[in-house]
Amino acid sequence: MKQMTVENNSLVTEFVFMGLTDQPELQLPLFFVFLLNYTATVMGNLSLMILICLNAHLHTPMYFFLFNLSFVDFFYSFVCTPKMLMGFVSEKSVISYTGCMTQLFFFDFFVNSECYVLTAMAYDRYVAICKPLMYAILMSPRMCSLLMFGSYLMGFASAMAHTGCMIRLSFCDSNIINHYMCEIFPLLQLSCSSTYANELVSSLIACIIVIVSGFVILTSYASILLNIFHMSSAKGWSKAMGTCGSHIVTVTLFYGSGLLTYVKPASAESVDQGKFFSVFYTLMVPMLNPLIYSLRNKDVKLAARRTMMRIRSTVKKCVCSSL
Repeated sequence: MKQMTVENNSLVTEFVFMGLTDQPELQLPLFFVFLLNYTATVMGNLSLMILICLNAHLHTPMYFFLFNLSFVDFFYSFVCTPKMLMGFVSEKSVISYTGCMTQLFFFDFFVNSECYVLTAMAYDRYVAICKPLMYAILMSPRMCSLLMFGSYLMGFASAMAHTGCMIRLSFCDSNIINHYMCEIFPLLQLSCSSTYANELVSSLIACIIVIVSGFVILTSYASILLNIFHMSSAKGWSKAMGTCGSHIVTVTLFYGSGLLTYVKPASAESVDQGKFFSVFYTLMVPMLNPLIYSLRNKDVKLAARRTMMRIRSTVKKCVCSSL
């Protein structure tokens, strides 16, 4: 291990990722599996963002929030997946101390921002179904922009708090992280100084997310369900459920896998289990979100067809002009 004194009094200047598995025969198959996963995540989220930008009929609050969800998913998969893929094909996956803290900051920023983006989306669905006549006023472009600004601001504040507390810790002996990325709890296990403040901050941020995000989402859907039960028309009931179905699936996948990762105490066994649960919300959920919102959405399918027709028309014009 390379050692020297750095500004935060740590002797560790680099960390080594243990990765998902230490079995050599699994490294190459896992590399190809997660390479396909990452390719699908990048292509899916990028395609959805492009479709929303290019098609005027998708310039609505619902798709504005969906654009931001894809934006967050695209970048937070980018924060951890490339390094993870390199670990499968190299003898030792190493990251510098500065690189580790940078990865921790951006991962926390995007993950926490996603919590609040999903919250804004739940509020948008509540207004659309329960207060349709007030929708244009309550979900004005200014209000949508403020909701997204607040989401990113809360994500930034959480990331700053986590990273600031982590930087004050000392790492004196082991530098092997039992994970495939720089996560909070695996890093806390390596510290040779008190982690009380870090655990307190983590608990506080988790409480804020549960109180703010959880309360708004649950309240929104409780109101939506009550509204649906009072609908006399089966068509209206079906339309309301169709509008909310994709978001409910996304929230369940994201929060469900997140809870399985973080609700347990930071013991060696729970960190090892959390490493595998985290694969779901860091790698699977960002890949699934574009599919969830595209396969059941007529507007997105229409936008895809129109965009493909434009591309074909442009290609034909280019070919004809070259001839």
